[in-house]
Amino acid sequence: MNFAGCPFTSASRLYNVEGSAHRTECFGATAGRIEQNTRVKIGGNPIEGFRKLKSWVASANQTGTDFPLENLPYGVFRKRGKTEAPRVGVAIGNQILDIGRCGQNGLFEGEADFAASACQAPSLNFLMSLGAPNCHALRVRITELLSEGSAELRDGELIPMDAAEMFLPCEIGDYTDFYASIHHATRVGKLFRPANPLHVNYKQLPIAYHGRSSSIVVSGAPVRRPKGQRGPDSFGPTESLDYEIEVAAFIGTASKLGEPVPIEAASAHLFGLCLLNDWSARDLQKWESQPLGPFLGKNFATSISPWVVPMEALEPYRTEAVSHDPPPLPYLSSVSDQQTGAFDITLEVWLNGERLSRGNFREMYWTFAQMVTHHTSNGCNLRVGDLLASGTASGAAEESRGCMLEINSGRFLEDGDEVILLGYCERDGLPRIGFGECRGTVTG
Repeated sequence: MNFAGCPFTSASRLYNVEGSAHRTECFGATAGRIEQNTRVKIGGNPIEGFRKLKSWVASANQTGTDFPLENLPYGVFRKRGKTEAPRVGVAIGNQILDIGRCGQNGLFEGEADFAASACQAPSLNFLMSLGAPNCHALRVRITELLSEGSAELRDGELIPMDAAEMFLPCEIGDYTDFYASIHHATRVGKLFRPANPLHVNYKQLPIAYHGRSSSIVVSGAPVRRPKGQRGPDSFGPTESLDYEIEVAAFIGTASKLGEPVPIEAASAHLFGLCLLNDWSARDLQKWESQPLGPFLGKNFATSISPWVVPMEALEPYRTEAVSHDPPPLPYLSSVSDQQTGAFDITLEVWLNGERLSRGNFREMYWTFAQMVTHHTSNGCNLRVGDLLASGTASGAAEESRGCMLEINSGRFLEDGDEVILLGYCERDGLPRIGFGECRGTVTG
């Protein structure tokens, strides 16, 4: 069966999905073992009649797991303590499926086999560049291999997560950090411009700056306190080290130089999402940011979670985007993006075992489709593996403040502090899928 063009999950064959502009039905080889004809209204009412997939991997069925069968995020790993080359795997419960080894053992055919061969590379870039049909075929086959009742896997094709070392999932060429939360922008603006916290352009365009991809590190890597100019005639370690909880999107389909991406096509350029911590030295940032914006206050370290949740897995968690007043310019306007352009992702920040904040990504003012469209509106091209971050993901509620600067208690991070970011999608009638941890510890 040809799955080309089907944009939905592993499972696209297990959902009848009704979107604002289209309806897609896909069914695969495991139809006899997986419930079908479940109705999902993306961005609308809770699901009726959904039955959760079950895996023969017991940990994937446990309540609260980030990695049930409906998720299947990609990451790059190798066995801990080994010198073998890193390769692409898929998270399932507390295990990692070694896709390359499955391919060597003849468990894939056709498009799925072609995609599996790309998973022997030490990054996701090759797999992402193959396009949606190949990636979808691989996802369908992996779902079949891991579904309850399957007995095709052999010894050595599953590796316990605690026996694996994780790496950056992609070779990141360019990194752009947006400023897409109006609540974050307003709270920070009030600290410096109480009467007019938002700049006049905020509601007109997705504001962003270009970050430094060379200092992006995978979750668990230590974060050294940076030094820099803290003000006039003052150089030394930052005294105002902060975290920022963000969600970031990996580009899976490149765009051409000189050709803007229309908003109706923007989502097709996204491969998947991860969590991101935009570590920030506030004293350095404040002193250096005029007139060109952040530099050394930001580029010393950015942490990302090791698992990339595919857009396919996130489709059922799409929801209505925030309304704009005034309406965005026509090139940033789309009925379908307004109806389903946001994602229902709960975000949490934990500091030394204490939860500091809890919010939801659906409150962002600008969507990822609008970010892609604006980023390319002048003809700038995007490449496979580029990373677009949302900016601090804060909501309207006080408990959803996404950084210490917003909390405004006068406290900042100290040496030895451990920050853990968590994110997960959870809706009535749908399984919980998560992003895993984005963890970092401050060192002196």
